[in-house]
Amino acid sequence: MKETTRTEPRRADRRRFNTSLLAAAAAGALPGWAQAQDATTAYPNRLIRLVVPFSPGGSTDILGRTIGQKLTQAWGQTVVIDNVPGAGGSIGADKVAKAPADGYTLLMGHIGTLAVTPSLYPSLPYDPVKAFAAVAWVARVPNVIVVHPSVPAKNVKELVAYAKANPGKINYGSAGNGSAAHIATEYFKLQTGTQLQHVPYKGTGPAVNDLIAGQIQMMFTGVPAVIAQVKSGQLRALAVSSPKRVKAVPDWPTVAEMGYPGFEADQWYGVVAPAATPPALIAKLNRQINDLLNTPEIASRLASEGAEATPNPPAVFARLIETEIARWRTVIKAGGVKVE
Repeated sequence: MKETTRTEPRRADRRRFNTSLLAAAAAGALPGWAQAQDATTAYPNRLIRLVVPFSPGGSTDILGRTIGQKLTQAWGQTVVIDNVPGAGGSIGADKVAKAPADGYTLLMGHIGTLAVTPSLYPSLPYDPVKAFAAVAWVARVPNVIVVHPSVPAKNVKELVAYAKANPGKINYGSAGNGSAAHIATEYFKLQTGTQLQHVPYKGTGPAVNDLIAGQIQMMFTGVPAVIAQVKSGQLRALAVSSPKRVKAVPDWPTVAEMGYPGFEADQWYGVVAPAATPPALIAKLNRQINDLLNTPEIASRLASEGAEATPNPPAVFARLIETEIARWRTVIKAGGVKVE
């Protein structure tokens, strides 16, 4: 009985102490939680900067401007497109990785900057998985092989035959060393056993311009960047990189149809933010971007340019990035691809 008398007050004291501790902790956390809630509710209340890590004119820029324009209309706050080209997109990506994690600096991410560059640049200044928080997967965009009309090839089989008969004489352009177009073409070289000479540019736009002028002979790039030029006769499309034909251009065959089954080298795009961006802001951005992608106007607009809207939760986009890093690491290693 005496033992019980001594123990019960101690237990009661511990319970009171623990309750007080929890209350104090909650009181200390409440202001921070409230501030985070207030920031999310007020967001956005000033200009948002969407960094496109390539020059104007490419698929990343086209999609970035589409999303930026619609977010401006939806929120009544200006979304500025900031083109920061260089090093396969890694300069622009690094700029966002080091930006304040407040939702006001975002990156129009891309297969090159988020999945390819980690295997090409040993000293990459950012980790695409750890440095960013996935916000929204925007679109999947098939690549297309386009050639200058002077190239004597009407399809992929003829292109491969011509390239093998003239090893090293076909110059292909890309948005830069380590860009998605660069790696997709190297993948094509591996699959076809051809020798093609790489000519890197500072963005897709300048490369397309030189292709039209005949300064280079071939390019592997996203459908939106060249669909108008193909339709006008300035360029010739040979095949798309997707498993299926593209609805916007159903007469363009796939590379797989042309004798290379299983060939797939699509590009994909999505918005990411600095890693420490509050989850509530990520969720708010994701909902708004997905709402835009689900509208008939945006879905139709993307489809008309050969792109497919891909609204998904942030976690799905995050998994895609990790999976694609592993996939393209294998291709880069097998091809011995290095940035010049």
